[in-house]
Amino acid sequence: MATKLFAIMEEKQSNLCVSADVTTCEELLQLADALGPVACVLKTHVDILQDYTSALSRSLQELAQKHNFLIFEDRKFADIGNTVKHQYEGGVYHISSWSHMVNAHALPGPGVLKGLREVGGPLERGCLLIAEMSSQGSLATGTYTRSVVKMAEGHSDFVFGFICGSNISKKPQFIHMTPGVQMQEGEDSLGQQYSSPEEVICQKGSDVIIVGRGILGSTDRLQAAEAYRKAGWAAYTKRLAQDSSKD
Repeated sequence: MATKLFAIMEEKQSNLCVSADVTTCEELLQLADALGPVACVLKTHVDILQDYTSALSRSLQELAQKHNFLIFEDRKFADIGNTVKHQYEGGVYHISSWSHMVNAHALPGPGVLKGLREVGGPLERGCLLIAEMSSQGSLATGTYTRSVVKMAEGHSDFVFGFICGSNISKKPQFIHMTPGVQMQEGEDSLGQQYSSPEEVICQKGSDVIIVGRGILGSTDRLQAAEAYRKAGWAAYTKRLAQDSSKD
């Protein structure tokens, strides 16, 4: 999955993941169609949609193919293996049938990955482990984060990267994706902390910026998405050049 994502990033010159946290299918599909051309990943939260039907997943897959992006359902699985297996494969959403990647907390132990892999492995899906979070007071730090990295290394046939605030593994097979990105650094009233594309990519060593409200809150969402794409890609190529000069 990481290889596929890196290839899309290079082809589109985009390391932008659009966080499409909207509450209707119509708006989600409009976002996917309008912003898909500038994004490498579209992140969804289907459980906040007020009018979800299975037709949405088919339409999302068509748009992903049309615009060459990957779908990331931000499900944050965090239960025992048998339970997450059913949550991933069945239920109302049948996530494994349409989402290229999902994420999971490491807190339940490796069983969560074994359950997800039973479903997603044969479908060539991938999983991101949540190693750090962008919310104030997050407990995902220090020893816990190091344990997450170790767990990922032991399941690299299914885990291809991390949700994190910085580069936490030097192994090239893992991709780092960072939420809480806005042009202006700061914090919202609910403790979400924001960092700029330059800080996230160049200073903290991440690979992909995850942007939601910085785009969704704009009066011109496509223009905003393109600005984030340019800023993110410029920071990414700058960091790669810096890394090459050190070798």
